[in-house]
Amino acid sequence: MITAEIKKKLQAIVGPAHVLDSDLERFTYSYDSSFMPLLPAHKPDLVVRPLTTGEVAQVMAIAYEHSIPVTPRGAASGRTGGSVPLHGGISLSLDRMTKIIELDESNMVVTAEAGVRTFDLYTSCAAKGLFYPPDPASWKVSTIGGNIAENAGGMRAVKYGVTSDYVMGLEVVLADGTLLRTGGKAIKNVTGYDLKRLFTGSEGTLGIITTALLKLIAMPKRRGTLQIMFRSLADGCRMIHQMLQSGIVPSAAEIMDKVCLEAVARHRQVSLVPGSEACIVIEIDGDQDDVLEAQAKRIETVASKCGSVEFRFARSAQEADELWAIRRGLSSAVAGLAPNRLGEDISVPRDAFPEIVRRIGLIAEKFKLAIAVYGHAGDGNLHPSILCDLSNPEEAERVHQAVNEIFSAALAVGGTLSGEHGIGITKQQYFSLALGAAGVQTHKAIKQALDPKGILNPGKIW
Repeated sequence: MITAEIKKKLQAIVGPAHVLDSDLERFTYSYDSSFMPLLPAHKPDLVVRPLTTGEVAQVMAIAYEHSIPVTPRGAASGRTGGSVPLHGGISLSLDRMTKIIELDESNMVVTAEAGVRTFDLYTSCAAKGLFYPPDPASWKVSTIGGNIAENAGGMRAVKYGVTSDYVMGLEVVLADGTLLRTGGKAIKNVTGYDLKRLFTGSEGTLGIITTALLKLIAMPKRRGTLQIMFRSLADGCRMIHQMLQSGIVPSAAEIMDKVCLEAVARHRQVSLVPGSEACIVIEIDGDQDDVLEAQAKRIETVASKCGSVEFRFARSAQEADELWAIRRGLSSAVAGLAPNRLGEDISVPRDAFPEIVRRIGLIAEKFKLAIAVYGHAGDGNLHPSILCDLSNPEEAERVHQAVNEIFSAALAVGGTLSGEHGIGITKQQYFSLALGAAGVQTHKAIKQALDPKGILNPGKIW
């Protein structure tokens, strides 16, 4: 319980204006962007908005002393309920921590606070000719702290990897308020356990990430965009596999099925290419135009062998935007097809991508559900979206069974429950299936060691 005395102590740390307790303010912090019912609302008892790492440490010391649950929060763009305060307590919002502390061009690293938006970090680095590749779909609103907590991916992961590949160091406030600094600017560092990796993807259950040191690379001088249409999703999957097998690695490769294409066509009021039931949008990059031309020709050859019905190579920035529009407008277009959309996030080995797509098609037929299939085909990360009406109890049960089978199918082909969204609340019941008893026990042992009172983001992951 948060007493009036505790509230006064918190106000003294962050300022009275940054301790929120009205019903409306607390409701605003009771949900995130996940596909889960908003009711019942999980309101925190207080919302606390610190400005510095020192303030976070003081807040955590008080929370630890009084065993108050603390749920860290960035932009709440997560899809699995990770920032939802299931047990009340404090919603610790890091949205005021927005400083890019240092852009070290010589060492090609940047130091940023947890509340810096991904897009703002990208543009600040790009102005200096440096490139921060991770690009989750929510990058214009999502924050660096949230990206690290969820180990976010994005469309460029096929070539450049995910957030964890760029984390070189972290400042983390532990459950009792202790400040831990791990990692650094040295490229090679095997002094002790790799703690920065431990906290990356930990979903706020082990500590509060307040500052990150991130690796940068040189910005590619040229980019090209391709859009390829196919007669079937299977043809598109086969093309992606053969392209990668031939040594062509694009910076992005996004695939969409017939349901997605029809939704976008209806949403944008445009016509589809006759005979097309799948689309792949590919981005390539390099330092010279002739390099892009050579890559595009090799990709066109592979696509032709796999039965493509249309191949387009953007010749201007405007045309590139037009080709990408079919992917960027996808989420809202698909959401308009049914009262509810249950979007999942599975990841499988690259060679299993055609098989998991086939199995999802069978699951859709079995449960008589429309499932829009799209995702990051180049790295095996798929986002099947079940279109449904959850107010219908019979249909809701079929949806639940379909989700079970989608996760089982992903595990059966050597995949996992999440490629970039995390476990949070929505995938807890499948966690032990993915990791086994020993894996779960090891996770719980780490949790117990770092958070013995269980106050950090309680109720998440398991």
